[in-house]
Amino acid sequence: MPLEKTKQIITDIQQGRIAPIYFLMGEEPYYIDGISDYIEQTVLTEEERSFNQIILYGRDVTIDDIVSNAKRYPMMAERQVVIVKEAQDLSRTIENLLPYVENPQPTTVLVICYKYKKLDARKKLSKTIQKQGVLFESKKLYENQVPDWIRRVLAGKGYTITPKAAQMLTEFLGNDLSKVNNELQKLQLILPDGSQITPQVVEENIGISKDFNNFELQSAIGERDMKKAFTIVQYFGQNPKNHPIVMTIALLYSFFSKLLKYHALKNPAHAARELGVNPYFIKDYQLAARNYPMKKVSGIISSIREIDMKSKGVGAANVPQGDLLKELLVKIFE
Repeated sequence: MPLEKTKQIITDIQQGRIAPIYFLMGEEPYYIDGISDYIEQTVLTEEERSFNQIILYGRDVTIDDIVSNAKRYPMMAERQVVIVKEAQDLSRTIENLLPYVENPQPTTVLVICYKYKKLDARKKLSKTIQKQGVLFESKKLYENQVPDWIRRVLAGKGYTITPKAAQMLTEFLGNDLSKVNNELQKLQLILPDGSQITPQVVEENIGISKDFNNFELQSAIGERDMKKAFTIVQYFGQNPKNHPIVMTIALLYSFFSKLLKYHALKNPAHAARELGVNPYFIKDYQLAARNYPMKKVSGIISSIREIDMKSKGVGAANVPQGDLLKELLVKIFE
């Protein structure tokens, strides 16, 4: 997991085990920024930074420029730090960094922030960086991994969060960890140390309704609570910008796909692991499984796909999303 690897890198730096090269790459910028910022703020003292810390941007420099800066000697300091941000702009020539990586300047800490891309693991540059320094890949989390990430980040700060509140944040913010972290930081500023973050707290401070959201719609459908489900869909239809149909369809498709898998489980005791969900929510699948037999679930998945196509204008141009969701509910509850 990137979180554990990030903690290890920071621990090594704190204990004086500082590598000459940190190549930070991958689809998730949150960890890349976190490690880069930590190095920028802590490796040198404030006095040393004036002469010994250089920030470069990939769009403005060449590999030769980076190497030239990296080969400089520090002034009145043990080391210098060279950070290259947005280095993915140098992807066509990044392999030219190899000669420097093979023989890095021992008094330089070179940090390459290579966002949204990664090196070819088969090539020599990647293998040499692993040998000489730190090669870190920051992978994007799947949405079903985000609630647990939220819990662990908050636990590290002394806070707790209910499973439902974590799910609400994930549904509203997706798997953009920088955006999620910004909202968590806001809550930490508002709440006393050691507080528990509940759906009420999320609703009051982030503006996510605890009653009208996709998570509550999923619960209502699982319980076959038609009145509640149609009320939520009515609200979505009146607020389409805040509740885009594409998100609702994606969540319901995921829910019923997992429900189909739940029906096929040989050992329900392992359901949480097999479905990739928090054990807290397994009771929702147990209830939904009683309300929707396997054959019915298969039909619902087909209906979700049909509504998804209609929402994209195939066979039903300009139909309001609220009407499409009501049509879907009719098919689910029939």
